[in-house]
This record gives sequence, structure tokens and C-alpha cells, in this order.
Amino acid sequence: MSELRALLTPAGLELLDAVGPIGSTADVARAVSRLRAEGHSPELVSAVVGQAHLRSKATAKFGPFAARMLFTRAGLEQATRLGVAARHAQRIRSAGLTRVADLGCGIGGDSLAFTGAGLDVMAVDADEVTAAIAAYNLAPFGDSAVVRHGTAEDALPASESPSTRAIWMDPARRTSGHSETRRVSADDYSPSLEWAFDVAARHPTGIKLGPAHDRDTLPSDAEAQWVSADGSVVELVVWSGVLAREGVRRSALVIRDDRSHELTAPADAADEPVRELGAFLHEPDGAVIRARLIGDVARSLDAGMLDEHIAYLTSDTALTSPFVQSFRVRETLPASPKAISAALKAHGIGRLEIKKRGVDVDPATFRKKLVLRGDKEATLILARVGDKRLAILADRVPAAG
Repeated sequence: MSELRALLTPAGLELLDAVGPIGSTADVARAVSRLRAEGHSPELVSAVVGQAHLRSKATAKFGPFAARMLFTRAGLEQATRLGVAARHAQRIRSAGLTRVADLGCGIGGDSLAFTGAGLDVMAVDADEVTAAIAAYNLAPFGDSAVVRHGTAEDALPASESPSTRAIWMDPARRTSGHSETRRVSADDYSPSLEWAFDVAARHPTGIKLGPAHDRDTLPSDAEAQWVSADGSVVELVVWSGVLAREGVRRSALVIRDDRSHELTAPADAADEPVRELGAFLHEPDGAVIRARLIGDVARSLDAGMLDEHIAYLTSDTALTSPFVQSFRVRETLPASPKAISAALKAHGIGRLEIKKRGVDVDPATFRKKLVLRGDKEATLILARVGDKRLAILADRVPAAG
């Protein structure tokens, strides 16, 4: 807290802006040496350099907004990407709600998107330092964002009455602290999932969880939405009340750059039957896999499963979709470095992407066993099909959408 006090002064913030972004460890060392030589206190130097380094890392989640925000390391780790949070805000507005209680707001990342979308926000965090940082980050929005230091449980009564208010919760999934933390089990989330799900049963609510959360614990009458951003599954959101769309219990939201595509269903989709490898191989997006909607994607591509236990699809039809990465198969090979190297040499392949599923292979180690020469590129897919290991040499198909 003392470092934060040193930073949250006109002189401290001016020094932070003057330092600019600090990306590498070498940049950190140089900045510390320079600021100490200029006569700044060790406490202030530590706070300024630490924040400048976090701002550089936060650009991936918050874009240019990161340049004026404050962070804790733990808060940045759990913060929602701004582009994802903006889509949550759109859902709340589309449901006709005008206010949000962000219970467990962290550094204010979700609230930033909510207020940016024109929603009035009450943001609450149980940690005093984190609440102070959220207040700083949301200060440009004036009275549209009110930040309080307190627990989600104590703050809930203020949001009981208005039917126009949504509840947003991002339960803490790490031990308390502002720097080094560790993940905790679902039984130790704060607020507890039992309490959060009880609130969701009575109020229009969005609860952000980790994408690998146990599906069997999810409320049966809520919508479960898995979200991927630029190829990584980043979260699972449980929506309730008017925020859960009628007839939708499973959804996969796939975001690439500034475009998004969504697949929805009333329940898990039945898989398509297994079939022999065809002219194309399709790798479903992680959100589709988590939502168990692979079968719906397969039917849209006239495809089948490559193996009932492996999330690869295959077809002979030249179709792709935003929910898969498609590959045109060149040839299949024995999964041995010698056979693969011979094929790579024959095709003049010097740049190789290696993907694997269902096989105990380290791609980096396996690459060292291959001979790569030439100016062409390809993708090598190592997969278990039945009781055999298969190596598939293929070319990426341009992404749909």
C-alpha cells in the first residue's frame, strides 16, 4: 500500500508517464538505475518501474487504454480482455439493462467496458489496494462508475431492488495478493460459487469462470458460453435471467481480431460418426470443443470424426468455417522422423508447423529430429487414430470469415 501511496501523487504519476513502456528485464534494470541516479526514492522507483512494466504487458488485453491504467500483477492475470468485456457489455445492453453491479471488480477491466458502453457501474472489491486501482482506472468516467471497498456479499443488498441492474461476478480463482499468487480449487473461490449461483438464480447475472471449470457443477437452467480470443480459450461465462438467451444452454464465441462468430445450441451436440481421413482435416476451435458442439460443426462441413476420442474432423468437401482451422491433406506418413524427413525433402519444406493431439510427443523435441531444407512451408499433424499414430502432412486453408 505504501508503494501505491507513493505512486498516486501528481509527482509519482508524472514520473510514470515520463518513463514510458518498459518491456524487457534489461529495460527494467536500466530504468531502475537511471531513476535512482536522478535521486528518486527506492519506494517510488520500485512502484513506477513495476507499473511501467505491467502497462507494457497489459497492452495485449487493453490496447492503448493500458497506457493510462494502473495494475497489480495478480489483477492483470485475471482481468478480462477489453474486446471480450465489450461483448459482455453489449449483451447486457441488448437485454434492456442499464446498470451493472461488478462484484469483485479487480482492477476494473470489465467495468471499463461496461461504462464505455454507456452502463452505470457500481464496482466492488474486497482488497483495498485493488479497489483503489480500480477507482483510478475508472475515474475518467466520473459518476457513471462508483467504486467501493467491500465484499461482494455485503454489496449485494444495494443491487437487490432495481430490475434494470445486472450482476457481474469474476470470483477470485487465485490466492490473495498483488504479485505472486497460485490457483485455488473451486471450493476456495471468493465469493463462493454456491453463493454466486444462488445470486444468479434470483438476478440477471454473468459469472466469469475458467474455461476448464467442471461442467457438472453448472446450473442446468443457465447459459454456458465458452469464449476464445485469437485462438486461445480465455473464459467460461454463466449467464442467467434475461441475460441467458431463450433456448440456448451451450454457446461458443470465437473472436479473431475485431470480428466474432458464435455457435449456439440448446444442449451438447451429438458427435458425427468416425470416418476415414479425407482430403481435408479440420481442427475445431477450443471454445467449440469446450462447449461440446463439435458435432454441429461437423454437420455444417459434411465432415466426420477422425477418431471418437480425438477432436479432429475430416471431410472430402472443400468447406471451412470460422469455428475450425482447416488443412488440405498432402499425404499421410508413418510417424517416424526418417519417413517424415524424406517427405519434407521431397517437397522442399524448410518451415514446418507441428501440431499434435492424442500422442505423447513434444513438438519442439520432435522438430530437432527432422531435416528441414527448402523455401516452402507446411503443417505436420501428429494424431492417434484408433491404436495407430498417424503423421499427416498438410497445408493450412485460409480462415473463413
